[in-house]
Amino acid sequence: WPTFWIVFSLIPVVGGVALASFTEASFNWIGFCSAMASNVTNQSRNVLSKKFMVKNEETLDNINLFSIITIISFMLLVPAAILLEGVKFSPSYLQSAANQGLNIRELCIRSLLAGFCLHSYQQVSYMILQMVSPVTHSVGNCVKRVVVIIASVIFFQTPVSPINSLGTTLALTGVFLYSKAKQLKPKPK
Repeated sequence: WPTFWIVFSLIPVVGGVALASFTEASFNWIGFCSAMASNVTNQSRNVLSKKFMVKNEETLDNINLFSIITIISFMLLVPAAILLEGVKFSPSYLQSAANQGLNIRELCIRSLLAGFCLHSYQQVSYMILQMVSPVTHSVGNCVKRVVVIIASVIFFQTPVSPINSLGTTLALTGVFLYSKAKQLKPKPK
């Protein structure tokens, strides 16, 4: 169980990320609620996955667990994808899209590259999850979002409002407090 100080340190992390993204020009409540639902399901998956990774004889390592989850996800989502988007992958649809200027080869290459990058990211994420607690993993994901915001500011020269700056600073301060609170927690025997 996390200590009071660990839980308390998560408040500025969550608040900072919310502040940093709340003032985005493309902000809307449906997107925000969808992102929060995604966070809850993703972190729930991490907690349950971590329970399967506990060191004993009958546990799965991170690679096998990730492989099983990926295969099950594929089997569950293929029928929905075919039902919702199947017609868009028929040869006649792709030919009509190519006639309108869509480069099918480039689309396939970019789709494969995006899939490979996402798979690699998820695999590394599971490797990290095996080494740390689910809460630490979640804090790392929050830091990743702050880094993306900072990178977009630098790379795309996105204007930054004072609230964005405050949110980023608050989130980074929360991560610092979290790391200090983790050092205070006694190690289990």
